[in-house]
Amino acid sequence: MPETKDYPIPGTLNLAIAVVQLAVLVGALAAAGKVGSWGAVLGLSLVYGLVMNSGYAMLHEGEHGTLHPNRLVNDGVGMLLALFFPAPFHLIRQGHLGHHMRNRSDDEAFDYYFPGENAVWKYLQLYGTLTGAFWLVIALSNLLAAAKPSLVRVRYATWDRPTAALLESLNPKYYRLIQAEALAAVLLHAGLMWFFAVPFARYAAVLFGFGFMWSALQYAHHYDTTRDVLWGAKNLKTLAPLDWLLLNHNWHLNHHLQPTVPWLYLRELKSGPEFERTSLVLAYFEMWKGPRYTEERVQNRYAGTLVR
Repeated sequence: MPETKDYPIPGTLNLAIAVVQLAVLVGALAAAGKVGSWGAVLGLSLVYGLVMNSGYAMLHEGEHGTLHPNRLVNDGVGMLLALFFPAPFHLIRQGHLGHHMRNRSDDEAFDYYFPGENAVWKYLQLYGTLTGAFWLVIALSNLLAAAKPSLVRVRYATWDRPTAALLESLNPKYYRLIQAEALAAVLLHAGLMWFFAVPFARYAAVLFGFGFMWSALQYAHHYDTTRDVLWGAKNLKTLAPLDWLLLNHNWHLNHHLQPTVPWLYLRELKSGPEFERTSLVLAYFEMWKGPRYTEERVQNRYAGTLVR
């Protein structure tokens, strides 16, 4: 575990927060079968969206090994929270750690398109992210992962460079675990819908409350930043209560510079003009400018399997 004397992992606090997150998430999904109007369902989708984004921030700690000092507890809680994404923890963990290696290289620069690339596809890719489609693709991929995760191979994605780079980084030794986690996610949500008698449309709407928020803000911290693997991120400003709810996730440049420092210490980690925060809302709308053409190339120096 990457725990240090200066930045100890707040394991007990994280477990307490995770318990509350899971209770609220189950409660919001259950309530979707009880409320009497779609307006109330919309309210539940907002609750689920905010709390699951907090849950994502916590499982993100698990991806970096900073959720709990005990590796089994760390990964176990991360796996449980990821079920409510829904996604296999050991899949998105590899994707996220790979993101820290590929960030702002040609393999992961969604705000640019390069000579020979299809500009229309790059616009669709970015705008799909801004409208929740990125999350939808991940959620639906549970069905593929549950059936046969080995189908997710580079040869099926050569048409899209970022996807190919992601798939190339996956370690086949985790396929069985990923398959089990994907199957668990499918069974969990089918079981919750049945047990609480929630109509599918309502259940999906509540889940999409998280999906839209998460997907829409996925690239806000990187759009139009310097093309450097460490410095290609920015700190974004929100309301103070939201900062705490999201476990300081918007102090994103600080995180990229020192990714093994737990969330509790990110606010005070760095200071100076380059670490000043700009508006998260403005950052979202700025992305609607779309991707731009460039001939500047930045090589991904960390291609291949990353998680052993």
